Amino acid sequence: MSEKDLSWHHVADVDELPPGRVKTVVAGVHSMALTNIDGEYTAMDNHCPHQGGPLGEGSIEVGADGQCWLRCPWHGWDFDPKTGKPPGGHEDSGQKLYPLEVRDDGIYVGLEPVPEHETTVTDLMAETMTNWGVTSVFGMVGHSNLGLADALRREESKGRLNYYGIRHEGAAAFACSGYAKLTGKPAACLTIAGPGATNLMTGLWDAKVDRAPLLALTGQVDVQVLGPGAFQEIDLHSAFAPVARFSQTVLHTSKHAELMTLACKNAIVERDVAHLIFPDDVQTLPAAKGASASGPGGRIARQAIAPDAESLAEAAGLIRNSRRPIIIVGYGARNAMSEVLALAERLHAPVLTTFKAKGQISDHHPLAAGVLGRSGTPVASWFMNECDLIIALGSSFSNHTGITPKRPIIQIDFERMALGKFHSVTVPVWGEIGVTAVRLAEAVSDAAHHVDQRGELAERWAIWRDEKASRLCDDQSNGVGSPNVFAALTDAVPEDAIISVDVGNNTYSFGRYFECRNQRVLMSGYLGSIGFSFPAAIGAWAATRDQEEYRERKVVSISGDGGFGQYLGDFTTAVKYNMNITHVLLNNSELGKISKEQRAGEWPVWKTSLHNPSFAAFARLCGAKGMLVKESAQLPAALDEALSHDGPALVEILTDAELI
Repeated sequence: MSEKDLSWHHVADVDELPPGRVKTVVAGVHSMALTNIDGEYTAMDNHCPHQGGPLGEGSIEVGADGQCWLRCPWHGWDFDPKTGKPPGGHEDSGQKLYPLEVRDDGIYVGLEPVPEHETTVTDLMAETMTNWGVTSVFGMVGHSNLGLADALRREESKGRLNYYGIRHEGAAAFACSGYAKLTGKPAACLTIAGPGATNLMTGLWDAKVDRAPLLALTGQVDVQVLGPGAFQEIDLHSAFAPVARFSQTVLHTSKHAELMTLACKNAIVERDVAHLIFPDDVQTLPAAKGASASGPGGRIARQAIAPDAESLAEAAGLIRNSRRPIIIVGYGARNAMSEVLALAERLHAPVLTTFKAKGQISDHHPLAAGVLGRSGTPVASWFMNECDLIIALGSSFSNHTGITPKRPIIQIDFERMALGKFHSVTVPVWGEIGVTAVRLAEAVSDAAHHVDQRGELAERWAIWRDEKASRLCDDQSNGVGSPNVFAALTDAVPEDAIISVDVGNNTYSFGRYFECRNQRVLMSGYLGSIGFSFPAAIGAWAATRDQEEYRERKVVSISGDGGFGQYLGDFTTAVKYNMNITHVLLNNSELGKISKEQRAGEWPVWKTSLHNPSFAAFARLCGAKGMLVKESAQLPAALDEALSHDGPALVEILTDAELI
């Protein structure tokens, strides 16, 4: 090819590289070792043929005969900088040299026109993944996932994918979990082999135990070195076996689009973790001739399981014979609340929620009774004590919720294993919750004899709100009390916000004091993992970008200082992508929940104090808005300013560990 057909790229200034030196330069996508031997420049392929060592990081060695050699920094292989040949000058070996020109304005390297990209197996799999609606990926690009990362880059360039580079893979998994808990749809997390993959584990388990769909994509060492224990090689299939419902290695001979389809389908249908392992050398293989991407068409059935007639009749009979039924909704009922509320209104039944289901009914609805259990209100517990029938929908019967087994119970769930999981119930009903609620409402349409409990609900809420108001006056001159924090948040947080909460005393207080309207609440339910809230908020913010239902909704994260410290580095991720997240940090310089448990167990309080920076100053150093609140009177203005800020903001509140 003639030089006029080449495309020329400026790679260095003339005086940039002293004689006898080498450096790495890049032209287009090509990495080269640029050398200067007594004023004569050459540009050589940067990858040593031995193990791909970066020749541009090597050195120029001069032999006894005056011959100069470019020495690879990894294993000492030598090449003549002027010819690319190794010692001995074998004609069939050596490094490619690129055409080079020294011009007045610098050094230029000539490249042949870039050939048309050949579709790889990972291109095919990435397209299949986005066809399934996986449009957000959180991860870290690294040496054993570069081929897959390039396929994701191509999907992003087509506008089919949003990729978010994180600082810790654990944050990526929690972001995926938060995304899934909000939307019911999977996002993906990307890591390298070895430590990158193992860093995902806590977030994956959080998604698994809360039945949130998630897709994990991990790199792996080359197939040819699997087994003996190569650098960063671990048995990923075995490592992920307990947490992943589906885990497969992508091989040269795999049906690549079908493998991705199975992974996505398992995540969605089973509401679980699916995992694909990508050996490095498989990622850039050409796709099979005629192969095309797959998708969900014809692969997913509607989820509308109706209860059997006998179970329905038995449940309806119990309802007709009751006078004070209550409804307890769990997280599993989140997508059927309109049908549940219609049933509640027909029965005049108070609606209590588990903590995970907080926000699924407004606390200002005439039939709302608030959260039941350790993180709950006295309103909910009073109505459970006074009821003569419990109708539980989508609740797991956690011991934290404390649903009494001393009343007749109708349990409705779409997951058969959830029915009577911890103890027997009076009538277990297998069915999709919305469908079953409609059928029950139809079956008891004549049940007009139930006590209308709305008046009692209003009375109990008035008593509890008076009690909360009285606690606002508590002051030990040791920081702001939780009642004050969550009263201010109740007033300030937008009615349709997405709220991600952590664990600890701050979260118990949120359940007790914060009054929801139309907010969505995300939490680490069964795992109860510290550090969940902020990376989950990153996932929720991503959902506001690619899911129309959540567009423009404000994302708020709430944690203690212990929780925020877990993924402190990923606050810079929020700044990098200008994520509109307000983080409210309750700082008592202590793992307050653990101190409380130590006291309750009559142990000395030991090793629960924390040494903290100024988190507000940290936020500002990261490039975000950071505000410090020391007194209750400062809360309204600080929260209003932070929530109005278009971008990441952090409100650090110095709190009293005892006023919870």
